[in-house]
Amino acid sequence: MRAAYSLLLRLEAILAGVLLILMVALIFTGGIARMLHHPLNWTIDLSTCCFAWAVFLCADIAWRRDQLMSIDVLTARVPPRVSRALTYASHLIIAGFLGYAIWAGVALSRFSWARSFQGIPGVSYSWVTMSIAVGSALLLATTLLKLRDALRENGVLRRPAES
Repeated sequence: MRAAYSLLLRLEAILAGVLLILMVALIFTGGIARMLHHPLNWTIDLSTCCFAWAVFLCADIAWRRDQLMSIDVLTARVPPRVSRALTYASHLIIAGFLGYAIWAGVALSRFSWARSFQGIPGVSYSWVTMSIAVGSALLLATTLLKLRDALRENGVLRRPAES
């Protein structure tokens, strides 16, 4: 299971990097083509799709590595026990929000299935909106793993016995 999760994390990082590079290349190509009086309208639509997916993948990577901006004014001034309780509560609130985002992302994808890109007829806009559900699912998995690790670190949960 750990090997599969490790592979997923590597693929996520590679895909996020490829999407960011592709997004920049598409916008640059579209700008050059427009300057040469041969606009490529589809480049903006495709770069929007790349951006939507890259945002969620990069957010998950940053959350997993604890590289998101945080404000610890309150947790730094309270006793350790209260700080831990606030950490658990924030993780549960985040998990609840992400559960809702998954539901909303799936609903939005179903709703926008018939809509197509303006510059790419025949390609459903659901490819963009599905990034909400998939990205939120990845973020939810990371959040639950962080909560589990915090509970283990504080002795609330025990580590499973090694086989």
